[in-house]
Amino acid sequence: MSGAVTATTVLAAAAVAGTAYTIYSGEKARKQQGEALQQQRQAQAEAKTAAEKQQQTAEQNVNRANAKQPDAGAILSAATQAAKGGPAGTMLTGPTGVNAADLSLGKSTLLGG
Repeated sequence: MSGAVTATTVLAAAAVAGTAYTIYSGEKARKQQGEALQQQRQAQAEAKTAAEKQQQTAEQNVNRANAKQPDAGAILSAATQAAKGGPAGTMLTGPTGVNAADLSLGKSTLLGG
């Protein structure tokens, strides 16, 4: 009978050892998977940063290529047309200025008398 007890004990010990190894292997694999996931997240963050920087550089290059230039001809033409109005001409009064009769309030003197 002691042989049967010894065999049972050996089998039980082997089962415990097998279970322990399975748990150890599972924990080791979980740890490695966590590390791999962390590395993947870091790589994705770096790739996103690089892509954003590349996009900004591309936008700057497009903006530089399409830079707007002032229309010197239109500015000069507008200044020439404004000068034709004379010194009394403004946008509100026009080229003839303000009529002096429109400024009086019905009195003939400047003091209102």
